[in-house]
Amino acid sequence: MATDEGKTPAPPEKADDHRVWPVLRRYPDFRRLFAGNATSLLGSSVTTVALPLTAVVHLDASPAQMGLLGAAGLLPHLVLGLPAGVWVDRVPYRRTLVLADLAQAALLVSVPVLAVLGSLRIWHLYAVVVLAGVCGLFESVAAQSFTPLLVPRERLLPANGALVLSNATVAVTGSAAGGLLVSLLTAPIAVAVDAVSFLLAALCKARIRTGGPAAAPAARHRRHLRADILEGVRAVLAHRIVRATTLAATLGALGGQIQNVVLMLYLVEDLTLSPALIGAVVATGGVAGVLGALVVTRITRRIGPGPSFIAGMFLAAVAGPVLAVAGGPPMLTLAVLAVAQVLRGTGPALYGVNQQTLRQVLIAPALLSRVNATWRFLVYGTQPLGALLGGLLGSVFGLRAALVVGGGVMLAGAAIACASPLRSLRELPAPPRDPGPDTLTG
Repeated sequence: MATDEGKTPAPPEKADDHRVWPVLRRYPDFRRLFAGNATSLLGSSVTTVALPLTAVVHLDASPAQMGLLGAAGLLPHLVLGLPAGVWVDRVPYRRTLVLADLAQAALLVSVPVLAVLGSLRIWHLYAVVVLAGVCGLFESVAAQSFTPLLVPRERLLPANGALVLSNATVAVTGSAAGGLLVSLLTAPIAVAVDAVSFLLAALCKARIRTGGPAAAPAARHRRHLRADILEGVRAVLAHRIVRATTLAATLGALGGQIQNVVLMLYLVEDLTLSPALIGAVVATGGVAGVLGALVVTRITRRIGPGPSFIAGMFLAAVAGPVLAVAGGPPMLTLAVLAVAQVLRGTGPALYGVNQQTLRQVLIAPALLSRVNATWRFLVYGTQPLGALLGGLLGSVFGLRAALVVGGGVMLAGAAIACASPLRSLRELPAPPRDPGPDTLTG
């Protein structure tokens, strides 16, 4: 177990102690983790634009090659999602975070170097996306498991809110910055900005004084990988609240991806919006996500983590049908789209922050990495299926029907959450006694 080194003793309770900014100010190790994550996210948002453009413009990639490039990013979650939690458990979290950032920096810098040398090929981009995805998987599991060691239990909600806020803010600003850098530097060279961001992120995280849990005892290292993986899966399924949030989030991701793959086609083909208006519609959702991350702690403290999670799932589910009814006069169409995007932005902030906090509170530290990995395997692993279903539904039944079906799948997730103990969960539950690495929590 980690010591409390790196945690600044909390001052007496104040009214604003559950907001985002005090938790960043008072806990320096968490602030370093936050700064590192925000820096790498900003760089990655550039790559989100620059890497596909490198494939299209620099390598003249075909539609099939672009599809493979998109699928390559999800492959690590499907193949390594479950064992990643076991392996993260066996290395101090800080070391995993720093090594993952350094590895991603090295991978990304190879793109502009090979482009300048004239040696860049599409298979190289596939390899970069897959390997960077592996690093990102390990980094995400380690960061989610590290946060409870950097702030006290009563500060987990605003700490997770701060992390979600940085994600939402970058989603609004990062893509625009990526487009500007691509136009100024060319796509391959713009990828170098992301490599630099990972170097800076590694420096931030290396300054965290708490290393995280020591490597597991030798006896556990001799255990079979399958046994450790199954222990993490059982920990998710055995706890009624964790099971409900995980199943709901899995259905939410499935329904959301059904909608995502048809949304742009719907805005262009069915609603005939101009590129400028499409950009405004997308930006509305991003701004709503930022605002949702800012208010999620206050809402949760007022109605409770369980009802907040359910409300977030319901808001996100309703967005699909609202999108599908858009039409008529241009101003009415834009108003309906704006409402839908506000729902799509605020809903995930409400359920995302609360589900992560509940896992951190309810799962014993010895199992948390494996539970986080199981969650990512299920939630991210369903997204390729959602993409296929969305394309099929849009082709056979129409784009509006796909949006409605996606919302229905998400509503089923909200129903699962509502039928669980989450509906009456007004306060964060008491944390479990850590039973040690070989005992199941529940």
